[in-house]
Amino acid sequence: MNYLFVHNNFPAQFTHLAADLADEGKHVVKAIGASTAPGLAKVETRRYQAPVGHLPEAHPFARHFELECRRAEQVMLTAASFAADGFVPDVVVAHCGWGENLPLRAIFPQARIVIYCEFFFRAVGQDVNFDPEGPIRGADAIVALQCRNASTLIALADADIGVSPTKWQRSTYPEEYRGKIRVVHEGIDVEAAKPDASASLKLSNGRILRKADEVVTFVARNLEQPRGYHMFMRALPQILSRRPDAQALIIGGDETSYGPPPPQGTTWKNIYLQENEMGLDMSRVHFLGRVPRETYLAALKVSTAHVYLTYPFVLSWSCLEAMSAGCAIVASDTAPVREVITSETGVLTPFFDVAALSDRVVDVLSRRSKYDRLRANARQVALARFDRIQCTRQLKQLISTNSRELASEGKRGVGD
Repeated sequence: MNYLFVHNNFPAQFTHLAADLADEGKHVVKAIGASTAPGLAKVETRRYQAPVGHLPEAHPFARHFELECRRAEQVMLTAASFAADGFVPDVVVAHCGWGENLPLRAIFPQARIVIYCEFFFRAVGQDVNFDPEGPIRGADAIVALQCRNASTLIALADADIGVSPTKWQRSTYPEEYRGKIRVVHEGIDVEAAKPDASASLKLSNGRILRKADEVVTFVARNLEQPRGYHMFMRALPQILSRRPDAQALIIGGDETSYGPPPPQGTTWKNIYLQENEMGLDMSRVHFLGRVPRETYLAALKVSTAHVYLTYPFVLSWSCLEAMSAGCAIVASDTAPVREVITSETGVLTPFFDVAALSDRVVDVLSRRSKYDRLRANARQVALARFDRIQCTRQLKQLISTNSRELASEGKRGVGD
């Protein structure tokens, strides 16, 4: 069969699925991504130039959609180049979050279209207006947010089937479309992220941290409010004061992934560091920035207490990989987290309660053997539900089953 993957940052969530299909040797697997997409071995990736910024004449409500339409135009040209070369996909797998899906049905009308349903934006009950310290969105911003779902709604109407990584993320979509969306996670590498009693991590100051040390870990793509960086930094002085031997490892960049940008000339990392710096022993606080995967995994493996905080938003791979690595996890009691962290797999704490967060991390540090059962349980949940081999098998079955059904019917039209 012919497969086409479309993702601005390909391979991203499609890494395991696309690689597995390509490795089978019996399929033709190609991809479309933005100019910055890393690509994947054995998969021909054609890249497009993503537009930057909305046009000044675009209406404020429509700015995001206007940008997506210009992106869709570039994807259309790239997809047409595949078609001109004689490549016609049987199955197209695309992320629906950037408008890349908009031209796919027009270019490949007979293809089975599978969309990755990561998140549907809403003004109530999710990340928007969750944090009183964040920007409070008024009516105009809420209308613009609703318009941001426009290309996603078109994708849902066009697609044959959707896939969401978690039940909660599926639940963010309109009820009338949920029957079209299956819950299958893309999977994590449970062998790479597994407990290792001999693990070690060398810091820039030459110190080597090992499993026997007291280590608090915090990981986010970027250090910003939606991933609870501000709450962690406010809890950290109390944690380190009460545990004088503890070391804090903080992994994450200085850019903006999900929340609003910081004031010009600064970063959220520095804003919340400066807010709490007077109470911190900086010799025990290690900002590692963005690190190679091996360093990140080593940090998880030497962790004594891993802190994972998030708004009601997309669940991070890092949470699942921390579970797989056998970390004792102190996590925010927010909806996406409760799907994987329970009283049997970790410790939940109110997102905004800094004192409670401090108390729970200190307890994990001071009574680590008490949490051995939770560590083991977290690892077992990761193995049972998020092993990339199992998840990839489920995704392949989902795609191939529906493709065979359509082939037997002799049609692949919209809405089949």
